[in-house]
Amino acid sequence: MDYLATRARVEDYFDRTATQVWERLTSDAPVSGVRATVRQGREEMLNLFLEALPNDLSGQHVLDAGCGTGMLAAALAERGARVTAIDIAPQILEIAQKRLDPRLAHLVHFGCGDMAQQNLASFDHVVAMDSLIYYHASDIAGMLLQFQHNQKGSFLFSLPPRTSLLMAMYYAGKLFPNGDRSPLMVPQNFKSLAKNLGDDASRLYPLDRVHRGFYHAQLFAFAGGEK
Repeated sequence: MDYLATRARVEDYFDRTATQVWERLTSDAPVSGVRATVRQGREEMLNLFLEALPNDLSGQHVLDAGCGTGMLAAALAERGARVTAIDIAPQILEIAQKRLDPRLAHLVHFGCGDMAQQNLASFDHVVAMDSLIYYHASDIAGMLLQFQHNQKGSFLFSLPPRTSLLMAMYYAGKLFPNGDRSPLMVPQNFKSLAKNLGDDASRLYPLDRVHRGFYHAQLFAFAGGEK
């Protein structure tokens, strides 16, 4: 499936099929045991993103690409960052805007759109928590390279690691009709990403990994600026 087709399915899933599911998952409302592990895993990953960034982000401009319901954007604003938070799903963005603490409203600008197709300004950091998990390595590498001269610090992003378990789930998911399932996560590994980055592979760094029940994700950093 090419990039545009994948993006269309992701947008449809989050903006039409699963808006209420993700609104509940990213709140304090009770959820099933499976979703509880996903919630806990995402909270741990959010903390890893924050640990990889300066505690004081005052005066810095951060892009939250695929901001979802805005948890990471709010946490970055709490540290003083000026945050541009974008997502392709308008209904999910509405949830993020409603949840944002009014005292942080002057620091967070929400926008609907695709990070890969916007003429965005330069940023001190770019973060993409679980928003690239549906794309293939070539598409992810293209996005990283697109931003390498528009970011002063790192592009932090999380992906499902290419393990035996996740690959089995990936191929099993292909057996279901397209209309009956959410977009398939594409497991990735460092070697594949580095190959697609070519001469810029030296900018890529694998960081920590979270494995919590049904949530599996690896944090990566891609350094911006000049080599």
